[in-house]
Amino acid sequence: MNCSFCQMPEGPKNKQLTADKVSICKTCAERAHEILRERKKISRTGLLVPTDMKAELDRYVIGQEEAKRTLAVAAYNHYKRLGREATELVEITKSNVLIWGPSGSGKTYLIQTLATLLDVPFVTADATTLTKAGYIGEDVESVLQLLLERADGDIKKAERGIIYIDEVDKLASNGDRKDPGGRSVQEALLKMMEDRDVKLSIGSQLQPKTVTLNTKNILFIFGGAFVDMIDSKGNKEDKVVGFLRENKTTMKKKSPGHEEFIKYGLIPEFMGRIPIIAKLNPLLKEDLRDIMTKPKNAVVKQYQALFEMDGIALIFEDNAIDYIAEQALQKKTGARGLKSIIESKMLEMMYEIPGKSEEKSLLVTLDMLVEEEMQTAN
Repeated sequence: MNCSFCQMPEGPKNKQLTADKVSICKTCAERAHEILRERKKISRTGLLVPTDMKAELDRYVIGQEEAKRTLAVAAYNHYKRLGREATELVEITKSNVLIWGPSGSGKTYLIQTLATLLDVPFVTADATTLTKAGYIGEDVESVLQLLLERADGDIKKAERGIIYIDEVDKLASNGDRKDPGGRSVQEALLKMMEDRDVKLSIGSQLQPKTVTLNTKNILFIFGGAFVDMIDSKGNKEDKVVGFLRENKTTMKKKSPGHEEFIKYGLIPEFMGRIPIIAKLNPLLKEDLRDIMTKPKNAVVKQYQALFEMDGIALIFEDNAIDYIAEQALQKKTGARGLKSIIESKMLEMMYEIPGKSEEKSLLVTLDMLVEEEMQTAN
């Protein structure tokens, strides 16, 4: 019998299951299973509930459990708030978010995945490139212009979007980070976070049209490494001395609160508009291994799909995966550096193998990667 869904006949690589004169092939069964996985619990507000929102994030983001829980709740409450009638007696104010953690821990990717899941316009900007209006460089309103473009000029859609400002720790204006320019950008961002009408242009340069974008319902998320963040007692975490050094990894510390970020150099008014703080932890070797292999769009799966297009089954030995993870740790590139490391190690293989029609599989071993590195060094 042919498959009742795609009409493909049964074959050695496409087995079928038949019952009551209805047949389904392996390919269609796998697609059906994926569709069922996509079915999620929807709350009475029409939104994903936080537990299912986190479960979806789990499919793409490895680890960072507490940060994913915090962001799931923050996003759920934010968009649930937007569904309320304007006539409600109690007004629920917006809760912007600050996420912090080491470079390469996945801050931008986590927020991008969340925005994709929520199906809302999303833009990311680097705080170090922003300036106060009237100064040379990009002013903060240019981020709103980009958000409107991502929403294809739809004002209502843009007003429900997410803006992620990275490197916000570089705006600190206190102590050895004294930077009046950083303070002025914080003040400009503060104004943008509030209920403000901003005039923006859409259309062509020859026939521009001015529109008004309100920022009241835009969710602002700020991120930064805060590499020398102080702990709850005012001591820098990376400067533990004497007998305390041995207990550094075992001491349970309270997560920094708003006061610590203000001491770091973020102005009180700015932090006052950011009630939610989430921390991302440094990625360990085991995390990097999982990032390479487990998520739906894991980098190893991507390369396997590329080789499969040439009819080649690509397999990585466990010690080869370990080696790539160790390289990322040594280079301190975190998750973002994994693909570039694999790309550089496998360049010669990707150049040579596709032209060899007799090749049906490729086993990537530790020796192959080490040899490739030695040849590159020479």
